[in-house]
Amino acid sequence: MKLGDILHVLRNAYCRTIGIEYMHISDPVQKRWIQRHVENVDDKLTPEEQRHVLGRLNAAEAFEKFLATKYVGQKRFGIEGAESAIPIIDAVLEAAAAEGLDSAVLGMSHRGRLNVLTNIVGKSYDQLFKEFEGFIDPDSTQGSGDVKYHLGQTGTFTSRLGDTLPIELAANPSHLETVDPVVEGMVRAKQDLINDPEAFSVLPILLHGDAAFAGQGVVAETLNCSTIKGYRVGGTIHLIINNQLGFTTSPESARSSEYCTDVAKMIEAPIFHVNGDDPEACVRVARLAYAFRQEFHKDVVIDMVCYRRHGHNEGDDPSYTQPLMYKRIDARRSVRKLFTESLVKRGDISMEEAEQALDDFSARLGTALTETRDAKPADEVIALPVPPAVGVLPHVETGVAKAVLDKIYATMSSVPEGFEIHPKLAKQFETRTKMVTEGQVDWATAEAMAFGSLLLEGTDIRFAGQDSRRGTFSQRHSVLSDYGTGAEYAPLANLDAEQGKFWIYDSLLSEYAAMGFEYGYSVVHKDALVCWEAQFGDFVNGAMIVIDQYLVAAEDKWGQTSGLVLLLPHGLEGQGPEHSSGRVERFLTLCAEDNIQVANATTSAQYFHLLRRQMQREVRKPLVVMTPKSLLRAKTARSPISELEQGSFQELLDDAAVTDRESVQRVVFCSGKVAYDAIARRDERSHPAAVVRIEQLYPFPYKQVTDLLASYPNTQEVVWLQEEPDNMGPRAFVNERLWPLVPEGIKYRQVSRTGSGSPATGSHGIHVQEQAQILDQTFEGL
Repeated sequence: MKLGDILHVLRNAYCRTIGIEYMHISDPVQKRWIQRHVENVDDKLTPEEQRHVLGRLNAAEAFEKFLATKYVGQKRFGIEGAESAIPIIDAVLEAAAAEGLDSAVLGMSHRGRLNVLTNIVGKSYDQLFKEFEGFIDPDSTQGSGDVKYHLGQTGTFTSRLGDTLPIELAANPSHLETVDPVVEGMVRAKQDLINDPEAFSVLPILLHGDAAFAGQGVVAETLNCSTIKGYRVGGTIHLIINNQLGFTTSPESARSSEYCTDVAKMIEAPIFHVNGDDPEACVRVARLAYAFRQEFHKDVVIDMVCYRRHGHNEGDDPSYTQPLMYKRIDARRSVRKLFTESLVKRGDISMEEAEQALDDFSARLGTALTETRDAKPADEVIALPVPPAVGVLPHVETGVAKAVLDKIYATMSSVPEGFEIHPKLAKQFETRTKMVTEGQVDWATAEAMAFGSLLLEGTDIRFAGQDSRRGTFSQRHSVLSDYGTGAEYAPLANLDAEQGKFWIYDSLLSEYAAMGFEYGYSVVHKDALVCWEAQFGDFVNGAMIVIDQYLVAAEDKWGQTSGLVLLLPHGLEGQGPEHSSGRVERFLTLCAEDNIQVANATTSAQYFHLLRRQMQREVRKPLVVMTPKSLLRAKTARSPISELEQGSFQELLDDAAVTDRESVQRVVFCSGKVAYDAIARRDERSHPAAVVRIEQLYPFPYKQVTDLLASYPNTQEVVWLQEEPDNMGPRAFVNERLWPLVPEGIKYRQVSRTGSGSPATGSHGIHVQEQAQILDQTFEGL
């Protein structure tokens, strides 16, 4: 080509209303694909397509104008200035529907959410207007539900050609990008439920704000999941609504990078910058992004540069902090008007035709509002929430036949022919076999038998965490590596041809995104046992946003249930402040309305039954388990195999060593491994005490505690013992529930370490002294 022609091609491809960053991609095949699809390509929209885009803009603008007129001052976080986001999403979904994808899952924060709900997902106008009108569901209670711009919705997208695609907009709190890993987990679960998950036939679409995409660390964590085996979903389409402001913060204060999208370069995602005032270019970019995702199953980023016509919300005056910007915005015509004028100038449409379409849309909204208001119900007085009457649920039989346990252990103890086990591990397995032959199981063996039995019953299991395949404490060894070749073998995945699927992954070094992913997975695949394990329980605080906004509150806010299991190694063993506490006190503070279960099992059999109970019951509630460290190999925590063959999880464990109940004068309640220290000290002193373990802290076992206290007729004192500091652990939570149950005339006191800002001492010597002191205090007197 002549130089002038080359420059013309390149200017058209890269120097107009679309700018593309792709030279950071290392794969030349991907770079050439982009070049072939943007250089010297005739991708102009047909008149029919242009009318469709205008129709989408009409819908977006009319919706916002109507709400602004009818509900002055109400927060709606409108999309004005970024209306081209609607044609972009529409174009992506239309391509997905045409290709026959199974479904799409969208995640976004509040900006433009109501517009997406109605114009993309298909939320009815009357349903939305009821929320604006303040209609109250007579079945609701005070404190439940959420604001309208956080709610999720399912629907069906129908393209111009009549192709349909099931879509879901995930419920999302105000914590902006928190929904990112949740959506990815939901998509992975949907894909795993499809016979051909490698087809990646469920499409994730995430909408972001520019400041949040650059500023929120969970974005980078989620991007980092994109090609990892245990988290891969075949590429996500990211749409950044770049209104060049984060609340009131300008870009120079919001990031250090040149573009808000620069973080996406770490995974070599192509980045398409597009001018939001050119909706045709936006649609071309949307189609290109979708095609790239389908070709390479990688993430793609669309950076739609636009503006925000109003403040952060409709009651905010942005000119306080950006006076010059908002003078220009106030003088700017809307995207729809600009596009309409360009079509009129080309002769593709008349001004009357364009305005008539807008008027027709507004009229439909008006009719829907009138019908909604006419149907307004009488004012309801909403009842106060009543304390749940459920509490501890009836026990379910979770025992497993001896023959099944033998089959599981036989599979656990065998490897394919020619597979070489690590010499040290082979010796450990010999010791384990000797233990099982003698009729005992330790913690890891009981866990494997619980998993194996569920798999044989057809239950899928997904287990993820940092170093979880081997186990942080080298206890699990669920995936074996050939000592000579490095080849991997997972025994529990090879139990039976008809078994459930067994997925266990070492996660990326993340808590926030990693737990968010598992939560999203559990929401979709409710019949799977989904577990997330912290390397140490302390590290769970890296995911507190997921816990606060989703795990404990989603059922109350959105009616969204989850059976996610959190396994948090917990216990004070002199290992320092950051390797001691799973922060059980934080979870207990969040307990209400039977929203979660919190347990601290102390025997292998209890853990076995607890895991099986999670799937044997029909109810799905998150389960938080304070798992042990030293007890993993402690003989005292082992259980007879016979205890796995029958029975169920016990919320309260009585003192099995007590033979004469009338001789007991002191009942010591505790939770976790400190029980074994207390039993040892009691035996050492031949003290007339019973050591009782509360294995389930929430829902609290009120009746079991009451019945147990009644069974010790000569009790003079009840003690709550914990090894955590006074201001941590279960003390405050248990005190509020245990003390009222103590019969009149019986003394009640609590023993714990002194209150502290840190969970544990950094000195092992001091730890030993502290532990001795609390045990001495527990058994003093009498």
